[in-house]
Amino acid sequence: MEQTIIHHMETVRRITLQTIKKIPEEISDIIPKGFNNNIRWNFGHIAFVQEKLVFGLLGEEMNIPKDYEQFFGAGTKPVEWEEIPPPFADIAEVLTEQKTRIKDFIQGRFHEKLPTPFTNRGGITFYTVGEAFLFSFYHEALHTETIQRLNRSIIST
Repeated sequence: MEQTIIHHMETVRRITLQTIKKIPEEISDIIPKGFNNNIRWNFGHIAFVQEKLVFGLLGEEMNIPKDYEQFFGAGTKPVEWEEIPPPFADIAEVLTEQKTRIKDFIQGRFHEKLPTPFTNRGGITFYTVGEAFLFSFYHEALHTETIQRLNRSIIST
């Protein structure tokens, strides 16, 4: 079952990476009416949250650029950015490399208890590595769909 779950993570991430390749970076900072964030924020947010759910909750080093939390952490907004955010190529590289690190790290750890239960902004509490990891697929798919909605909204105007 563990290999099936890891394969599913790879499938979800492949879809995300295919999506970032299809979207022109020059539209990635547009925030259409009715949206709170832009395409770049959503891609970076996927990377940041995945890192936090897999590595951060276990107290492991989060091996992504330090500024990802200030740009893409929960509750951040592009309208509040005071510095230039990472380019698409950098975000795509983080997403690609992260998949490999997670695959190597997570095997055999699904039932491991988190040092401290974690409750996300939606009120869902995770007690094990596996619970947090499985939620990350839902989270990534949700933001990938938002990216696609943003893209459609931008190109239709």
